[in-house]
Amino acid sequence: MPILETQEISVRFGGHMAVNSVDLSVEAGEICGLIGPNGAGKTTTFNVITGLQAPTRGRIRLDGQDITSLSAHKRARSGIARTFQRLELFGSLTVRDNVRTAAELNRTMARPVGDVADELLERVGLTGVDNQRADALSTGSARLLELARALACTPRVLLLDEPASGLDEGETDRFADLLMELARDGLAILIVEHDVPLVMRMCDHLTVLNFGEVLASGTPKEIQKNQAVLDAYLGQDPGAPG
Repeated sequence: MPILETQEISVRFGGHMAVNSVDLSVEAGEICGLIGPNGAGKTTTFNVITGLQAPTRGRIRLDGQDITSLSAHKRARSGIARTFQRLELFGSLTVRDNVRTAAELNRTMARPVGDVADELLERVGLTGVDNQRADALSTGSARLLELARALACTPRVLLLDEPASGLDEGETDRFADLLMELARDGLAILIVEHDVPLVMRMCDHLTVLNFGEVLASGTPKEIQKNQAVLDAYLGQDPGAPG
Protein backbone atom coordinates (compact mmCIF):
# COMPACT_ATOMS: atom_id res chain seq x y z
CA MET A 1 0.00 0.00 0.00
CA PRO A 2 1.34 3.49 -0.80
CA ILE A 3 2.50 5.46 2.20
CA LEU A 4 1.31 8.71 0.57
CA GLU A 5 -1.67 9.13 -1.74
CA THR A 6 -3.53 12.05 -3.22
CA GLN A 7 -6.96 11.41 -4.66
CA GLU A 8 -8.42 13.84 -7.20
CA ILE A 9 -6.66 16.85 -5.70
CA SER A 10 -7.98 20.09 -7.18
CA VAL A 11 -7.20 23.73 -6.35
CA ARG A 12 -9.08 26.69 -7.80
CA PHE A 13 -7.89 30.28 -7.39
CA GLY A 14 -10.88 32.36 -8.45
CA GLY A 15 -11.51 31.46 -12.06
CA HIS A 16 -8.20 29.66 -12.48
CA MET A 17 -7.96 25.90 -11.89
CA ALA A 18 -4.33 25.56 -10.76
CA VAL A 19 -4.57 21.82 -10.08
CA ASN A 20 -7.25 19.55 -11.47
CA SER A 21 -7.93 16.00 -10.22
CA VAL A 22 -4.32 15.02 -9.54
CA ASP A 23 -3.73 11.48 -8.27
CA LEU A 24 -0.30 10.61 -6.86
CA SER A 25 1.08 7.75 -4.81
CA VAL A 26 4.46 7.07 -3.27
CA GLU A 27 5.58 3.87 -1.56
CA ALA A 28 8.23 3.42 1.10
CA GLY A 29 11.66 3.05 -0.50
CA GLU A 30 10.56 4.75 -3.71
CA ILE A 31 11.60 8.01 -5.38
CA CYS A 32 8.81 9.55 -7.41
CA GLY A 33 9.23 12.61 -9.59
CA LEU A 34 6.67 15.31 -10.26
CA ILE A 35 7.72 17.14 -13.41
CA GLY A 36 6.31 19.52 -15.99
CA PRO A 37 6.58 23.07 -17.34
CA ASN A 38 6.66 26.14 -15.10
CA GLY A 39 3.16 26.88 -13.86
CA ALA A 40 2.00 23.29 -14.28
CA GLY A 41 0.82 23.07 -10.65
CA LYS A 42 3.72 21.15 -9.09
CA THR A 43 4.41 23.43 -6.12
CA THR A 44 0.69 23.93 -5.51
CA THR A 45 0.34 20.15 -5.30
CA PHE A 46 3.19 20.08 -2.77
CA ASN A 47 1.46 22.81 -0.77
CA VAL A 48 -1.73 20.75 -0.65
CA ILE A 49 0.12 17.64 0.51
CA THR A 50 1.93 19.50 3.29
CA GLY A 51 -1.11 21.47 4.43
CA LEU A 52 -0.04 24.93 3.28
CA GLN A 53 -2.89 25.07 0.77
CA ALA A 54 -6.38 23.69 1.29
CA PRO A 55 -7.68 21.73 -1.70
CA THR A 56 -10.88 22.81 -3.39
CA ARG A 57 -11.60 19.12 -3.78
CA GLY A 58 -9.85 15.79 -3.11
CA ARG A 59 -8.23 13.85 -0.29
CA ILE A 60 -4.72 13.20 1.03
CA ARG A 61 -3.90 9.95 2.78
CA LEU A 62 -0.83 8.99 4.81
CA ASP A 63 -0.49 5.28 5.57
CA GLY A 64 -4.13 4.88 4.63
CA GLN A 65 -5.31 7.56 7.07
CA ASP A 66 -7.12 10.63 5.75
CA ILE A 67 -5.06 13.69 6.72
CA THR A 68 -6.86 16.24 4.53
CA SER A 69 -8.18 18.18 7.52
CA LEU A 70 -4.90 18.15 9.49
CA SER A 71 -2.86 21.33 9.86
CA ALA A 72 0.61 21.60 8.33
CA HIS A 73 2.09 21.25 11.83
CA LYS A 74 0.23 18.02 12.52
CA ARG A 75 1.14 16.59 9.12
CA ALA A 76 4.78 17.25 9.87
CA ARG A 77 4.38 15.45 13.19
CA SER A 78 2.75 12.57 11.33
CA GLY A 79 5.84 12.07 9.19
CA ILE A 80 5.82 14.48 6.23
CA ALA A 81 8.87 16.72 5.76
CA ARG A 82 9.58 19.20 3.01
CA THR A 83 12.21 21.46 1.49
CA PHE A 84 11.44 24.55 -0.59
CA GLN A 85 12.56 26.08 -3.89
CA ARG A 86 14.16 28.95 -1.98
CA LEU A 87 16.54 27.98 0.79
CA GLU A 88 14.89 28.31 4.20
CA LEU A 89 17.81 28.22 6.65
CA PHE A 90 18.58 30.08 9.85
CA GLY A 91 21.45 32.05 8.37
CA SER A 92 22.83 33.42 11.64
CA LEU A 93 23.01 29.98 13.27
CA THR A 94 25.76 27.47 12.74
CA VAL A 95 25.26 24.48 10.49
CA ARG A 96 25.05 22.19 13.53
CA ASP A 97 22.58 24.45 15.35
CA ASN A 98 20.30 24.51 12.29
CA VAL A 99 19.98 20.73 12.54
CA ARG A 100 19.76 20.78 16.35
CA THR A 101 16.86 23.23 16.14
CA ALA A 102 14.94 20.92 13.81
CA ALA A 103 15.68 17.92 16.04
CA GLU A 104 14.48 19.79 19.14
CA LEU A 105 11.10 20.33 17.49
CA ASN A 106 10.75 16.58 16.95
CA ARG A 107 9.06 15.47 20.16
CA THR A 108 9.07 11.81 19.13
CA MET A 109 12.87 11.68 19.24
CA ALA A 110 14.34 10.03 22.35
CA ARG A 111 18.03 10.50 21.51
CA PRO A 112 20.06 13.61 22.44
CA VAL A 113 19.61 16.25 19.75
CA GLY A 114 23.36 16.84 19.54
CA ASP A 115 23.96 13.20 18.65
CA VAL A 116 21.22 13.35 16.03
CA ALA A 117 22.70 16.51 14.50
CA ASP A 118 26.19 15.05 14.35
CA GLU A 119 24.94 11.83 12.75
CA LEU A 120 22.92 13.65 10.09
CA LEU A 121 25.70 16.08 9.25
CA GLU A 122 28.03 13.14 8.77
CA ARG A 123 25.49 11.43 6.54
CA VAL A 124 25.09 14.44 4.24
CA GLY A 125 28.82 15.21 4.27
CA LEU A 126 28.84 18.48 6.24
CA THR A 127 30.84 17.43 9.30
CA GLY A 128 33.76 19.64 8.31
CA VAL A 129 31.67 22.82 8.27
CA ASP A 130 29.44 22.16 11.28
CA ASN A 131 30.57 25.31 13.10
CA GLN A 132 30.19 27.66 10.13
CA ARG A 133 27.26 30.04 9.90
CA ALA A 134 24.62 28.72 7.54
CA ASP A 135 24.66 31.92 5.47
CA ALA A 136 28.35 31.34 4.67
CA LEU A 137 27.70 28.03 2.90
CA SER A 138 27.82 27.46 -0.83
CA THR A 139 24.50 26.70 -2.49
CA GLY A 140 25.40 23.01 -2.73
CA SER A 141 26.24 22.75 0.97
CA ALA A 142 23.14 24.77 1.90
CA ARG A 143 20.95 22.30 -0.01
CA LEU A 144 22.56 19.45 1.94
CA LEU A 145 21.94 21.30 5.21
CA GLU A 146 18.30 21.78 4.29
CA LEU A 147 18.07 18.04 3.66
CA ALA A 148 19.70 17.27 7.03
CA ARG A 149 17.19 19.54 8.77
CA ALA A 150 14.30 17.75 7.08
CA LEU A 151 15.72 14.37 8.09
CA ALA A 152 15.98 15.58 11.70
CA CYS A 153 12.18 15.44 11.75
CA THR A 154 12.42 11.66 11.16
CA PRO A 155 10.01 11.74 8.22
CA ARG A 156 8.43 8.78 6.51
CA VAL A 157 7.76 10.90 3.43
CA LEU A 158 10.16 13.55 2.15
CA LEU A 159 9.04 16.18 -0.37
CA LEU A 160 11.83 18.02 -2.19
CA ASP A 161 11.04 21.11 -4.27
CA GLU A 162 13.79 21.67 -6.87
CA PRO A 163 16.62 20.48 -4.59
CA ALA A 164 19.22 20.48 -7.39
CA SER A 165 18.69 24.16 -8.20
CA GLY A 166 22.04 25.95 -8.09
CA LEU A 167 24.12 22.78 -7.85
CA ASP A 168 26.98 22.00 -10.20
CA GLU A 169 27.28 18.63 -11.93
CA GLY A 170 29.40 17.02 -9.22
CA GLU A 171 27.16 18.27 -6.41
CA THR A 172 24.09 17.05 -8.28
CA ASP A 173 25.56 13.56 -8.67
CA ARG A 174 26.43 13.36 -4.97
CA PHE A 175 22.99 14.64 -4.00
CA ALA A 176 21.32 12.01 -6.20
CA ASP A 177 23.43 9.25 -4.68
CA LEU A 178 22.42 10.39 -1.20
CA LEU A 179 18.71 10.43 -2.06
CA MET A 180 18.90 6.94 -3.57
CA GLU A 181 20.64 5.74 -0.41
CA LEU A 182 17.85 7.24 1.73
CA ALA A 183 15.25 5.51 -0.43
CA ARG A 184 17.06 2.18 -0.02
CA ASP A 185 16.74 2.73 3.72
CA GLY A 186 12.95 2.89 3.31
CA LEU A 187 12.21 6.60 2.99
CA ALA A 188 9.48 7.60 0.52
CA ILE A 189 10.60 10.56 -1.58
CA LEU A 190 8.55 12.83 -3.85
CA ILE A 191 10.63 15.30 -5.82
CA VAL A 192 9.85 18.29 -8.05
CA GLU A 193 12.85 18.92 -10.28
CA HIS A 194 13.58 20.52 -13.67
CA ASP A 195 16.88 18.65 -14.14
CA VAL A 196 15.51 16.02 -16.53
CA PRO A 197 18.62 13.78 -16.68
CA LEU A 198 18.65 13.73 -12.88
CA VAL A 199 15.05 12.58 -12.49
CA MET A 200 15.42 10.05 -15.29
CA ARG A 201 18.41 8.54 -13.52
CA MET A 202 17.06 8.66 -9.98
CA CYS A 203 13.30 8.19 -10.02
CA ASP A 204 11.35 4.94 -9.97
CA HIS A 205 8.19 6.60 -11.21
CA LEU A 206 7.29 9.94 -12.80
CA THR A 207 4.10 11.97 -12.99
CA VAL A 208 3.97 14.76 -15.55
CA LEU A 209 1.73 17.77 -14.93
CA ASN A 210 0.65 20.22 -17.60
CA PHE A 211 -1.81 23.06 -17.01
CA GLY A 212 -2.63 21.54 -13.61
CA GLU A 213 -3.58 18.11 -14.93
CA VAL A 214 -1.79 14.78 -15.12
CA LEU A 215 -0.48 14.46 -18.65
CA ALA A 216 1.22 11.10 -18.13
CA SER A 217 2.42 8.77 -15.42
CA GLY A 218 4.88 5.89 -15.61
CA THR A 219 8.47 4.77 -15.39
CA PRO A 220 11.22 7.08 -16.71
CA LYS A 221 11.55 4.91 -19.82
CA GLU A 222 7.81 5.12 -20.48
CA ILE A 223 7.79 8.88 -19.98
CA GLN A 224 10.71 9.39 -22.35
CA LYS A 225 8.75 7.61 -25.09
CA ASN A 226 5.44 9.38 -24.44
CA GLN A 227 4.76 11.65 -27.40
CA ALA A 228 2.43 13.95 -25.48
CA VAL A 229 5.15 14.54 -22.89
CA LEU A 230 7.77 15.09 -25.59
CA ASP A 231 5.54 17.68 -27.24
CA ALA A 232 4.56 19.50 -24.05
CA TYR A 233 7.73 19.37 -21.99
CA LEU A 234 10.70 17.17 -22.77
CA GLY A 235 11.21 17.99 -26.42
CA GLN A 236 12.85 15.41 -28.68
CA ASP A 237 15.99 14.81 -26.58
CA PRO A 238 14.90 14.00 -23.01
CA GLY A 239 18.38 12.86 -22.04
CA ALA A 240 20.02 16.19 -22.83
CA PRO A 241 21.36 18.23 -19.91
CA GLY A 242 18.98 20.86 -18.63
